[in-house]
Amino acid sequence: MSGSLCWLRAASLLRGAPLRWGARPLSHAAAGDGSAPGGGGEGGRGSRESVERLVRAHPVVVFMKGNPAQPLCGFSNAVVQILRLHGVQDYQAYDVLQDPDLRQGIKNYSNWPTIPQVYLNGEFLGGCDILLQMHQNGDLVEELKKLGIRSALLDAEKDQDKK
Repeated sequence: MSGSLCWLRAASLLRGAPLRWGARPLSHAAAGDGSAPGGGGEGGRGSRESVERLVRAHPVVVFMKGNPAQPLCGFSNAVVQILRLHGVQDYQAYDVLQDPDLRQGIKNYSNWPTIPQVYLNGEFLGGCDILLQMHQNGDLVEELKKLGIRSALLDAEKDQDKK
């Protein structure tokens, strides 16, 4: 799927969905903001062991271009918007543009050639296209529930039913 097509699908999806303005900002710990220089080699941020630690350090982890406050590609922006729609505010994001070793390391780790990449409980979920598909068919609500995260879309549906 081309970048603009994913962006358009996500944008059209978002137009009809209630956004929660003024919500608590997304969490990005200093260690995960992508600002630390890549180490390369053994023990560097791109090594298999280092990537393994990063994906397991938080229940929801996103490797993206840019950061949640300023995504630098349409795919990364779509992932951020989908998570926001579900009310997922506490997740760890890593900017792979700040660290070429991490950018290649995450691709090697997942055997997935593109960014963004989303991990739930240390397990690779997929990229933008898969997250969007799971959002559309309701599977993302179920996956979040397994993490103890109640999707904000459930509350939005309940509010709609009351009207």
